[in-house]
Amino acid sequence: MNLLFISVFFLFSLLILRLGIVQIVQGNHYEAEVARTENVKSHNGTPPRGKVYDRYRNVIVDNVPLNAITYTRTQTTKPEDMLKVARNLAELIEMNPDKITDRDRQDFWLLSYPDKAEKLVSEDELKVLEDDEDLTKDDVNKKVYEMQLERITEKDINSFNKQEEEVLAIFREFNTGYALTPQIIKNKDVSMEEMARVSERLSELPGVNVTTDWERKYVNDSTLRTILGRVSSSQQGLPSELVNEFKAQGYALNDRVGTSYFESQYENVLKGQKEEIEYITKNGSVLDTQLVSEGHSGKDVVLTIDLQLQKEIEKIVEEELSKQASQYWESPFLDRAFVVMMDPHTGEILSMVGKKYGKDADGKTEMQDYALGTFTSEYGVGSAVKGATVLTGYMTGALNVGDVLYDEPIRIKDTPVKKSWFNGSRYLSDIQALEISSNVYMFKTAIKIADGTYRPNQPLDINTDAFDTMRNYYSQFGLGVKTGIDLPGEVEGLKGNERKPGMLMDFAIGQYDLYTPMQLVQYASTIANGGYRMKPHIMKEIREPSQERDKVGPLLYENESQVLNRIDATEREIQQVQRGFYQVAHGSNGTANNFRSAPYDAAAKSGTAEAFYYSPEEKRQYETFNTTLIGYAPYNNPEVAFSVVLPYSHQNKDPYINKTIAKRAMDKYFELKKQYEKDGYFDSSTEEEVRNADQLEETEEQGTEEE
Repeated sequence: MNLLFISVFFLFSLLILRLGIVQIVQGNHYEAEVARTENVKSHNGTPPRGKVYDRYRNVIVDNVPLNAITYTRTQTTKPEDMLKVARNLAELIEMNPDKITDRDRQDFWLLSYPDKAEKLVSEDELKVLEDDEDLTKDDVNKKVYEMQLERITEKDINSFNKQEEEVLAIFREFNTGYALTPQIIKNKDVSMEEMARVSERLSELPGVNVTTDWERKYVNDSTLRTILGRVSSSQQGLPSELVNEFKAQGYALNDRVGTSYFESQYENVLKGQKEEIEYITKNGSVLDTQLVSEGHSGKDVVLTIDLQLQKEIEKIVEEELSKQASQYWESPFLDRAFVVMMDPHTGEILSMVGKKYGKDADGKTEMQDYALGTFTSEYGVGSAVKGATVLTGYMTGALNVGDVLYDEPIRIKDTPVKKSWFNGSRYLSDIQALEISSNVYMFKTAIKIADGTYRPNQPLDINTDAFDTMRNYYSQFGLGVKTGIDLPGEVEGLKGNERKPGMLMDFAIGQYDLYTPMQLVQYASTIANGGYRMKPHIMKEIREPSQERDKVGPLLYENESQVLNRIDATEREIQQVQRGFYQVAHGSNGTANNFRSAPYDAAAKSGTAEAFYYSPEEKRQYETFNTTLIGYAPYNNPEVAFSVVLPYSHQNKDPYINKTIAKRAMDKYFELKKQYEKDGYFDSSTEEEVRNADQLEETEEQGTEEE
């Protein structure tokens, strides 16, 4: 008994000592441990993207509000609990099961029928795994799971009824989000009745909430559709090829982002800012939440595009393209057309129209938007480049202003005769050569640039470095190089590889290298404004989102005009080519003199290029012609430059559709301008210019009175 008493006394003494150590020595540590919590920050909500307006504040891209149901799981939420919530929610809403995969069905079956799932792996198999010393407990569970997946039958996973499939569809969405990050479960066709039913039962649906979401709306159907790009859905989330890049910027996997062209190019501007929430958690359970920063919608973007002009020119192109396409015997391969209009002094793109025949989802032929092709597709453009050839002649010293050359058939030994399109030989000045589009004048200019000497019926020896020389000078106009437009995917054209004398002469008349419609309008603008190559752009302004529906917010950023380079020609040399372009549009022999009667006094240069059309159906190539036209107006004070490109426009008889489209487009531009002036329909920059002009006029009047 004494021994027992001593033992008990000793044990109690140890217990008291241990309690003393815990309470006195380590008390502060354990109190801190009990009180310890974790602060986890999360970005919540689905703020709408910024709107996109045209230069006159007409909405091009908007957001449509949607009813939405979301789910937020905690770090300790168990699959069984999520399944229970999914079953309760399925009683309140309709859920489309079209996104369910076989893997989803397998996982759902294992969770729904745990007893059957357990029997898929025998006790002996389980024991073998557990006795393997190289396997951890997690490894054993993983292998058991893999064995279960292999042994689930197709009959099992297809045994779910409609109600169970709705539960599965909801449960699937529950699992796609991060912990403490709301995941959209349904945002399409959520009825007010569904919203009301879910709102009434939120206390029975832990993690579920009702909110407002949005959907991107492109207001004008197909207008500019190929360059505006696309935005991923909440189900698609981040593009798989860019997941790491976006995650590094703080995006969640299910965030919606711009996936192409304008939406992608200006993602950092258009994206909304989610609200930042700090969750106070203990052992994975949420104790409290605090708002760190509020969310807001993305910035609005104003484009340089005149939406009304864009739509009118699209209509013109569609009419003329379909009219000519109906005359199949003349233009059997004509399937597309391009028109680009640009302010030659600022580089602002006023319209960029591309139309192309294509197949819809049902295989039916339809007219589709192909504005994208204005800077991503290249073509032979023909004589439209002759202004660049003449100026290259000036800049290299091969020509002088006013030089007269003899237009005659060029006969090089063992080479087909090369000549101008008109019959007869004559002496031509540089202006006359541009007016009637002389090929031979350009041939002889190229030969001079290449240090060659032409002798009839003799071999022609040239310095092949002339290809590089001419291309370098052409690039000063924007031909054969990227224009710098603020959209991804621009091509720089296509350069020929052969360096024979005949190829150099073809180059001089636009029948060797290929160019884009955007390069042509930049080239036309460079001549129109006196030699400055302007960087084209479609983003005009960035503005804060407005609280008022029909107004834009405060200005944050204005895209300034950028001069990429000035050509090396003198003012006199540029003016000489300008006069040649004027004669093209006004001279009696001008190749675009359908502009002669226009009140806006245009300058222009037409082009026709031999081309080839490859038929994928027939797997054969056909000879055809591309027709083009560039120009600007008014001649003395250019405010708009344009390019028109009609690939594969005809085979034999030229229908001059390029000239018809160009004339109608320019007529429409000046018609709308008058209407805008009449209605006082200016953008902010125009209003500022008017105010500055009024102030200048008042100052000049005061100065005159003082004198």
